Amino acid sequence: MKKTYKIDVDCANCANKMEEAANKTEGIKNAVVNFMTLKMNVEFEDGADYKAVMQDVLKNCKKVEDDCEIFL
Repeated sequence: MKKTYKIDVDCANCANKMEEAANKTEGIKNAVVNFMTLKMNVEFEDGADYKAVMQDVLKNCKKVEDDCEIFL
């Protein structure tokens, strides 16, 4: 399953940190953050509970960039 989320992040470097954190989260097959459009495109692993996975993604992103936001 693929979904797109609106994000709020201050700089391109922060967006890269968010992308790296998202891709290290269990249940994520691939995540791409586009700083210019302020969107995160996420592909979930088969059978993953996307709502629970995105909560983990948000927690992991907050660890590397505490003022980022993902609008779930």
